[in-house]
Amino acid sequence: MTWGDGTRVVHSTPAVPGEPFLAGPVFASAYHLGGTDTYGRAHNPTWRALEAALGELDGGETVLFPSGMAAISTFLRVVLAPGDVVVLPSDGYYLTRTLVAEMPVEVVETPTAGPYPSFEGVRLVLLESPSNPGLDVCDITALVAAAHAAGALVAVDNTTATPLGQQPLSLGADAVVSSDTKALAGHSDVLLGHVSTSDAALAERVRAARTTGGAIPGPFEAWLAHRGLGTLDLRLSRQAANAAALYEVLKVHPAVTGLRWPGAPEDPAHEVAAKQMRRFGGVLTFELAGADAVAAFLAKSRLVFASTSFGGLHTSLDRRAQWGDPVPEGLVRLSAGCEDTADLVEDVLGAL
Repeated sequence: MTWGDGTRVVHSTPAVPGEPFLAGPVFASAYHLGGTDTYGRAHNPTWRALEAALGELDGGETVLFPSGMAAISTFLRVVLAPGDVVVLPSDGYYLTRTLVAEMPVEVVETPTAGPYPSFEGVRLVLLESPSNPGLDVCDITALVAAAHAAGALVAVDNTTATPLGQQPLSLGADAVVSSDTKALAGHSDVLLGHVSTSDAALAERVRAARTTGGAIPGPFEAWLAHRGLGTLDLRLSRQAANAAALYEVLKVHPAVTGLRWPGAPEDPAHEVAAKQMRRFGGVLTFELAGADAVAAFLAKSRLVFASTSFGGLHTSLDRRAQWGDPVPEGLVRLSAGCEDTADLVEDVLGAL
């Protein structure tokens, strides 16, 4: 029997008679030797419980980290050697590009929507689909086939989509990286990230690097994220419904240009997105006249908060140029929250 998303996230921990639905966090640096756990930097039952749940959702084996950047930086150190060639999205998360630029590797940047270069001689192709903040998508299956034919690995940053929205491992990717700080944890109170892969040997290398490097998640943060995971289906459904409603009113608003949301049939990314995504999220991108117009919008809105994160319960808006993204001054990423749809639409229109 194949369960739906709501059932899968609610029942992400197997039922054990006499035990709580979700065991509390285990705080331990040392253990009595002779069992599974030996030392707090290498093992923790609370990590393993969330890793098992995320691995089931991603379709692979998961290694948990204290942030998305800890996850991707550890993964890159594991798979790359000096002189390797890496293909990166030129329109992806800016800090990933900053990180790779500081490594002793050759970097080739290309837009998420392409065109892509030959992958001959490339060690790793890192994709981000939908991209942040532009919300372009790429054909993961086709790019994986081309990369694998050339002997390259493929990793996909799945932060925006989440495991319920997209499963890159089932599309052929070698690894998934994610900032679980965003929609997966979803309550704006946790920093967390993970790497998932269907390659057991690669997972063990990533896990060993975590132990050696010490980039370990806190048990309380892991427990909070696991607790929040149970409502992921509900949260994503409301966020997507709010994004769809906002799209309909924003696309005809004279103050708005460059509106993007892959869930809209008229969006340039929709055809590819519909083919590989299981659902669309709550993030939209659009432009206002400039920085002053964005500030005026935020000052007038009662429900939209300025925040550089996304995927939480509250609707948030971020002017991306202020962080160094190569985008127009008035380009914003709006993350639709879980407010009542009618209230949110009325507030946004009133602020505009």
